[in-house]
Amino acid sequence: MFSKQEAQQLKKEFWTAFGKSFPRKWILYDTKVKDFSFKFNADNKKAEVSLDIEMRDEVYRDAYYNKIWSLEDILKDFIGDFHKEEFYTLESGKVISRIWVEKDGVSVFNKNSWQQIFEFFVEKMDGFERFYYEYEDFIKDV
Repeated sequence: MFSKQEAQQLKKEFWTAFGKSFPRKWILYDTKVKDFSFKFNADNKKAEVSLDIEMRDEVYRDAYYNKIWSLEDILKDFIGDFHKEEFYTLESGKVISRIWVEKDGVSVFNKNSWQQIFEFFVEKMDGFERFYYEYEDFIKDV
């Protein structure tokens, strides 16, 4: 078990190592759509790459979610099997729509699993980005 400070330091080392191992500019928040972003996440049990649709206006959030959902089979070609939740509740209590892929059995606190996480991140985020660039005009037309 790590102290809070040790855990923070290890997470910082993890993200620094990822950036150095795969120096690339990712889309992430730069989708040109407010509150529509791609994210990396890793904790003590799994790693995730997600598309978070965070508009407060439920009509817009639903419209973007349904645009992505209408491309379900195509998205699957880019990233493989994925999870989706139209009403996903964050720890903060905020409700968003989320589409994500995850890799279980890895931990940001285990340096031996970092390379697996890094490779998972690169493969899945690259798939999300290629999908987005290919269908960007369709997705943005809400």
